[in-house]
Amino acid sequence: MYVREAWRRALRRVALLRLKLFRHSIKVPERLIVAPTDLRGIDPHVADEILNGRFLLAGRMLETNGKSPFTFTLPSRPFATRLHSFGWLRHMRAHKTERNSAAARAIVDSWLSVHAGRMEGIAWETDVTAQRVIAWLSHSPVVLQNADRGFYRRFMKSLAFQVRFLHRMAPYTLGGLELFRLRIALAMASVAMPTRASTLKRAAQALDREFDSQILPDGGHVSRNPRAGLELLLDLLPLRQTYVNLGHDLPQKLISGIDRMYPALRFFRHQDGDLALFNGATSTLANELMSVLRYDETAGQPFKALPQSRYQRLAGGKTIIIADTGTPPSGGALRSAHAGTLSFEMSSGRHRFIVNSGSPKFAGHRYVQMARTTAAHSTVILNDTSSSRFSLSPFLNHAITEPVRTVTVERAETEDGRDGIKLGHDGYVRAFGVLHEREITLNAAGTIVTGRDRLVVREGYEIDEPVKAVARFHVHPSIVLQQSDGESVLLTAPDGESWLFSAPGNEVLISEDIFFADSSGICGSDQIEIDFDLAEKTEIRWFLSRKG
Repeated sequence: MYVREAWRRALRRVALLRLKLFRHSIKVPERLIVAPTDLRGIDPHVADEILNGRFLLAGRMLETNGKSPFTFTLPSRPFATRLHSFGWLRHMRAHKTERNSAAARAIVDSWLSVHAGRMEGIAWETDVTAQRVIAWLSHSPVVLQNADRGFYRRFMKSLAFQVRFLHRMAPYTLGGLELFRLRIALAMASVAMPTRASTLKRAAQALDREFDSQILPDGGHVSRNPRAGLELLLDLLPLRQTYVNLGHDLPQKLISGIDRMYPALRFFRHQDGDLALFNGATSTLANELMSVLRYDETAGQPFKALPQSRYQRLAGGKTIIIADTGTPPSGGALRSAHAGTLSFEMSSGRHRFIVNSGSPKFAGHRYVQMARTTAAHSTVILNDTSSSRFSLSPFLNHAITEPVRTVTVERAETEDGRDGIKLGHDGYVRAFGVLHEREITLNAAGTIVTGRDRLVVREGYEIDEPVKAVARFHVHPSIVLQQSDGESVLLTAPDGESWLFSAPGNEVLISEDIFFADSSGICGSDQIEIDFDLAEKTEIRWFLSRKG
């Protein structure tokens, strides 16, 4: 893995050097043909703040006092990523005034002056560049309104070079969302900018290959991140419409790929409208999700399972349970995958009750890595050791190097209407010789959840050291916990709906927790814990019953 990564980086440096040497040979297009739409929400308040020299991005603020933000030391890496990606340009369209256009143009012009000629740092990371190309194309009307000829040409020259940069970097970009977004940016540029028919065709074919390699037959993304589909659809839907509006032949997989992604998106949607928090997913803005679902023509009820994405879903009454029943994804996705095998989330009515801690939107590297551990998921952990182990090397971006290898899944529906799943994984066999088995059942009315966690010593193994197990049930920050007795805890939602968590014969504890996926940033929350020693107990049973 180390040799392969070093070779990839070396080839990328060579490609960058060649690009620098021949950058002046790039032909500059005279104009843009079309500006694709942007489905993301617009906030006039953000535009007003920018006009007043205040940039509110990634949970941080930069006060510029009218100067270019690119002349300052930026508050954080997530802030810098958002700033250089230019997605905030959409807010400048809130008021179609010359003042907004002039401000947007001045900021773009300052970026051209500071960064256009220096292919280094966050500004020229591949994914940041792809997002910037999409943003500049989509919001070119606000940037170019009443622009003089000199600025127009500088803008087009940089745009053309960034497109060439993405084209050159594509072979050295790890698969996953980053490469898919790169292909979307190149396809969007091929229809929005004057280009040859052969370029248009190659961009469409390359996009088709990403649908084949990244969108699974059940519509999920290979990263197994529920938010990945939403992120892609926010760009794919405007791209599809742009092809249609201009009368171009669509990429062969574009329509069928989008239609395949919608059922998976609905599968992960909880009762409160947000998406489940597995494998890097974070909070979802309601307007983003609704703007995408508005174009959903597939309809129908959510699936009970995503067999290729490896998730299971139980539904009864107003209750939904979603469980992670898969091994970590392979390839580049190992760098962001979570060790959450057999974790689950539960929502009822308008609220999520049991959740995973999710992934932070804006936090630093340490919190991102904490969110990936098994301890941040609603499942069982042994001796504070994650079920899939991570590399300690920053060179490999702390990718999973020892993943769970086998997960067993059995679906069971009883005559009285109960729906259940029986699961197992071998992530703890290598370190402890132990298999984790989990059963979860939901009654037809959606009022009783029955659970069992069992640790089985695999044949041929002996336990030579103490093994402490902790079953964690992370609770959404909006839910209030109250200890009923030593074996039970009452969970109450803001609207009064309540569930009793109980584990007869076990001490049930409430402890402090961290919720990484809050829309406003990392926040405090609570979790329910059941501790047990493998030498004394190999199985626990727990229940969730609706009270009001």
